[in-house]
Amino acid sequence: MPPAKGSAHRKDPPPLPFNPAEEMTLPALNGAIEGCTRCQLGHGRTNLVFGVGNPDAELVFVGEAPGRDEDAQGIPFVGRAGQMLTRMIENVIEIPRSDVYICNVLKCRPPGNRNPEPGEIDCCEPYLHKQLEIIRPRLIVALGKFAAQFLLATQIPIGKLRGKFGRYRGIPTLATYHPAYLLRNASQKKVVMGDLLRMKAVLNGETEPVAEIYS
Repeated sequence: MPPAKGSAHRKDPPPLPFNPAEEMTLPALNGAIEGCTRCQLGHGRTNLVFGVGNPDAELVFVGEAPGRDEDAQGIPFVGRAGQMLTRMIENVIEIPRSDVYICNVLKCRPPGNRNPEPGEIDCCEPYLHKQLEIIRPRLIVALGKFAAQFLLATQIPIGKLRGKFGRYRGIPTLATYHPAYLLRNASQKKVVMGDLLRMKAVLNGETEPVAEIYS
């Protein structure tokens, strides 16, 4: 059988800087990985962007990777897209941003905000696994094409994926557009509002997150 696409030159990532079986807090995990250089991105970052929010959050938002502002401050979603995300959370779901947890698949900014490479994902995904294991959220919102396709293990276009539930490691996960996309396409704000109102109904126990996307 031929190797999977893109696998011919993929190497096993270096050892993890923590024991995945060990019980940890988010600060302990952050401390364990803050010096990470498992992939090339670790050598060029300004700051590792771990995540921010309530360690006991019921709802976690996951984006693709840090941008310029995030790399500079070490906090996810702090630029214009972050301001849009805050409005989405507080005006539509109607909970404080501080009540949710926000992170990215990658913890370091790719040069020029390019798409993450497979080896970089291999190195960073265990960090996301551990974050979610610690937080134990009820629900995840995947922000944008990359995060949605990655978390839901599908190549379905984001236009067809958004608004639907799948699961990531057993956690109900809803895909929607990235806030940065809404800054360029204001007409889609109503669409995302509908997605988030569906999430809100699940969060409030008014409906169940029935999976519609399968890997």
